Amino acid sequence: MEFEKGPNDPATRHESPLVKLALELGPLAVFFFANSRYDIFTATAAFMVAMLVSLVVSWTLTRRLAVMPVVTGVVVLVFGGLTLFLHDDTFIKMKPTIVNGLFAAVLLGGLAFGRPLLGYVFDGAFKLDQEGWRKLTFRWGLFFVLLAVINEVVWRTQTTDFWVAFKVWGIMPLTLVFSAAQLPLLTRHSLDRDEPAA
Repeated sequence: MEFEKGPNDPATRHESPLVKLALELGPLAVFFFANSRYDIFTATAAFMVAMLVSLVVSWTLTRRLAVMPVVTGVVVLVFGGLTLFLHDDTFIKMKPTIVNGLFAAVLLGGLAFGRPLLGYVFDGAFKLDQEGWRKLTFRWGLFFVLLAVINEVVWRTQTTDFWVAFKVWGIMPLTLVFSAAQLPLLTRHSLDRDEPAA
């Protein structure tokens, strides 16, 4: 089993952007619709199965596993399992806080040791110079901290249905807006910016 290669490695194989988006959003959509139709426990079980299917499909297509989906999948399985076993939805509600906190700690911790680790995650989308990876890693590290804090506030103060809806219709738009805001940085630090157009 192979995990992602390092930044800018030409041997890295990637899914098409649409397939990657479907594999990332599919489990979340399953979670949302199962919760709206049944309850949080049925939704959690469906989420766990959908996450496993997503990882298997990703591995089948590329013969490698991306780091972020694997970490997310492991936490989903552990906390989803606790949710079902103890019949307590607190565990699945804490999952985004823990996942985002882990990503923030890894990214910001890597920067503290001079390693912009985000390059290992996003390298399939673009090629950046070292300074670009450093800045982008710092920004995403802080964004993951923000997502962890938002999740804590929402699940502790709102209903379960509101939390599930916000997880789909709140967090995803926030992430898309944040990603779009990084485009100037990506343009400035792109290694492809001086290449002639095809």
